[in-house]
Amino acid sequence: MKQSIYWVMALAAGLVVANNYYNQPLLVDFAHTFRVTEGQAGVISVAAQAGYALGLLFFIPLGDKVELRKLFAFTLTASVVALVAMAAAPTLPWAVAASFAAGMASVAPQLLTPLAAQIAGPQGRGKAVGIVMLGLLCGILVSRTVSGVIAAYFGWRAVYAFAAVAMVAVAAMLARVLPRVEPTFSGSYGVLMRSLFVLLREEPVVRQTASIAALQFAAFSAFWTTLAFHLHGLDPRYGSETAGLFGLVGVAGASASYAVGKLVDAHDPRRVILAASIVFIASYGLLAWKGASIGGLIVGVILLDLGLQSSHVSNMARNLAVRSTAMSRANTLYMTIRFAGGAIGATLGNYAWSVWHWAGVCCVGIVFAGASMLLQITPASSRRRPVAKSDKSVDHEAREAR
Repeated sequence: MKQSIYWVMALAAGLVVANNYYNQPLLVDFAHTFRVTEGQAGVISVAAQAGYALGLLFFIPLGDKVELRKLFAFTLTASVVALVAMAAAPTLPWAVAASFAAGMASVAPQLLTPLAAQIAGPQGRGKAVGIVMLGLLCGILVSRTVSGVIAAYFGWRAVYAFAAVAMVAVAAMLARVLPRVEPTFSGSYGVLMRSLFVLLREEPVVRQTASIAALQFAAFSAFWTTLAFHLHGLDPRYGSETAGLFGLVGVAGASASYAVGKLVDAHDPRRVILAASIVFIASYGLLAWKGASIGGLIVGVILLDLGLQSSHVSNMARNLAVRSTAMSRANTLYMTIRFAGGAIGATLGNYAWSVWHWAGVCCVGIVFAGASMLLQITPASSRRRPVAKSDKSVDHEAREAR
């Protein structure tokens, strides 16, 4: 029974997270529709990442306070409204605002991941996280293919109409299959948010895993934000459909997340993260060397996704093991910092493309990837919270701070 719930969660996570990535193969189409430059159209992608980061910060902590089925109903309804607004966008500013709102509301996957870890318990946490992350990561990658193909035949607006319908289906599915989970936090929203700072201050593992993830996702976002431009530059016949097909290539690398989850349960996740980081750096070296050819891009994308997603699953498993009564808040810190890194990477990648084109994008990616490796081989910190403290210390100290 548990196994089937994880796969339902994986499907839901993939469909929802796709909302943030449909835009990436469509940037050339946006530029044509709104009669702007490619650099200006790239702001739509940046807005989606920035909105998602803020949604993680303000909505995900509520997973410890609000009954999750109610929270899913609220966020998915907001997603539908934002996606419909995106489909109807008459101008670039409207599209940027709608993209930001859709990103902010599409946070259900980061509520599902700690829920899966909670249901699984310590012995199966890595595997459960791996299953949900497999769905989420396939959603990220396949979303580019889906949006590229739909846009090629029906126009980019049809992509967002499809996404809105998918959110209605996800809401109905989750309402039917998810168990009721009692919240672990009973304080006010203000106290809940202040407890994030207590958790971040006390837990060096949270700080390290989030920082590594932010740097790697910055490099990842720099690549995907500019891939459509790069392909169009290689051959004007390569449009949104071609850029989207690279999402299918990345599935080969992302599919490792399920196996990585099992490795994390059986071995030290830090070793898995280190190995994944080496693969991630190698992928950018290959993209810089052979990125002017389709073959080089294909191999580079496989390695990029393999390294990033393996590291992400391992980092997340470490993070969710920190405190059992604050899983949503630990995930909030991790994912907010990670996606803030993604927004920075998308911004710098977009700028590097506008000035130095592919060479600049590769430089941005290599710098971020190298920085993540340096942080990975640096000890987290010798400071730990006292062993005598219970997992409820975050809530207790936050109440004292009032």
